[in-house]
Amino acid sequence: MGKSVADSLIEQLIGAGVTRIYGIPGDAVNSIMDSIRKHEDKIQFVLVRHEENAAFMAAAEAKLTGRLAVCAGTAGPGAIHLLNGLYEAKMEGVPVLAVSGQVESDLYGSDYFQEVNLVKLFDDVASFNQIILAPEHAGALVSRAIRSSMAERSVSHINIPQDIARMPTEDNFGAEPPYQVSPLGLAANSDLGRAAAILNEAERPLIFAGKGARGASSEVLQVAKRLAAPIIKTLPAKDIIPDEHPYSLGGLGLLGTRPALDAMHEADAIFMIGTSYPYVQFLPEGSTSKIVQLDIEPTKIGKRIRADCGLVGDSGLTLRGLLPLLRQRDETDFLKKYQGKMKDWWSQMNETESSDAVPIRPERVAKELSDISPKDSIVSVDVGNVTVWMARDFRVQEGQTMLWSGWLATMGVALPSAIAAKFVHPERPVIAAAGDGGFCMTMSDFVTAVRHKLPLKAVVFDNRELGMIRLEQEIQGHPKYGIDLVNPDFARYAEACGGLGLRAEKPSELKLALEQMMETDRPCVVDVMVDQNARPMHEKVSVKQAANYVSSLFREKIA
Repeated sequence: MGKSVADSLIEQLIGAGVTRIYGIPGDAVNSIMDSIRKHEDKIQFVLVRHEENAAFMAAAEAKLTGRLAVCAGTAGPGAIHLLNGLYEAKMEGVPVLAVSGQVESDLYGSDYFQEVNLVKLFDDVASFNQIILAPEHAGALVSRAIRSSMAERSVSHINIPQDIARMPTEDNFGAEPPYQVSPLGLAANSDLGRAAAILNEAERPLIFAGKGARGASSEVLQVAKRLAAPIIKTLPAKDIIPDEHPYSLGGLGLLGTRPALDAMHEADAIFMIGTSYPYVQFLPEGSTSKIVQLDIEPTKIGKRIRADCGLVGDSGLTLRGLLPLLRQRDETDFLKKYQGKMKDWWSQMNETESSDAVPIRPERVAKELSDISPKDSIVSVDVGNVTVWMARDFRVQEGQTMLWSGWLATMGVALPSAIAAKFVHPERPVIAAAGDGGFCMTMSDFVTAVRHKLPLKAVVFDNRELGMIRLEQEIQGHPKYGIDLVNPDFARYAEACGGLGLRAEKPSELKLALEQMMETDRPCVVDVMVDQNARPMHEKVSVKQAANYVSSLFREKIA
């Protein structure tokens, strides 16, 4: 028998540079599995314990490499489980292809066992979304799915009935070279001139950099030094420059610093680079600040806040084109003022981070983790209070990479992202920072790290509750309800899986546990008992919110 549809699929994926597929087998994808087996010298199948984690892993791989990543699930429930991780990929704008199985084509539409209309189900998450109903069309559809995902930095979905996957095909869509999508080039000269005029005239310029500036760290710093402008970073852009760099004011909003908030409202020109920051309550309201916005997507210009000048293009190329037009200035009073404020901010943070209180302050965990993390570490962070502690207290260094669920903000993302990171970069240290709620959602795949001998490190901020939900309830004026957790001993769980498990209940135990974690060559979990009463209260709280917060605490006492 000649080449099958399943063979054509796998050959095209190999040709597009795909080196692994994350998923779980099943009857509807067994022909695809057999084709992977026949090509296992070129492509690896990573068996996970839950398809959601397969999609999380694919999303993380795509974030780290910029290349197409692939996940797979069988008909019905297997494919359904992929959805959350695929939405993570969609909202982060990274290329992921989902391959799903389907009942045999002559049974399709008959309400057969495990039959789900997956094309309809995936319609919102996937920019390209098709079922293959004839072997003659398989190669063309797979090729379009790959190209669409790469060109649009999006999710594609191919649904393949199990009988079609087995059928021979004579298509000419064999292995092809990896698809490279060139970014938009330099912004228009007239726009560069207008942007330079605004920035040169400003007395208090400020740079607000987002994930679109990743890969252009050098250019961002050159512009900042030319303008003597401090830099505020969005959460996904935390790693573009070190947190303690003289030009860094940290993040903005709930996850940010007080100096960043003050500077945002004092600046007379704000240069937004690669961000359409959604939390407009932290941006200047009705101010006279001039806004220059640079983004590779024209639709992002002026999306959240008016733009006096828009630059459409690649961040690195455009900033290099802008630099010769900018006037070199000495350090300004504005920059010096906020460098002083950041010095004071770090001093205040150090007080909490060095606390010897029991239970352990979560701020101390994040700070000690940053102190011990090598300069080439990849750090994946879960969603919840742990996001705040890691955003504020983990001091990112040059050379480190951080992975966040910045837009979907889905719990459970840290561990599977760390697993993918270790597959992609086996030579780099990989650390997952998770809350107990998020870790419980996806911890079944810790055994996947054990199976593949991936010596990743997971630190669990264990406060025995859904801490961020508690804060939200309190700010809204409600007593806490439905958020208490009964947790296993995560260290013993790690040991049961075949990894190393460590536990820290006192500050004196924390440093030793983290040192042992970094020294081991086994997958490791450190279960840290942190203070559940530590509150990540943000820097801009209304009087009503504060009153509701106090009221809720009182009602908790009398309820």
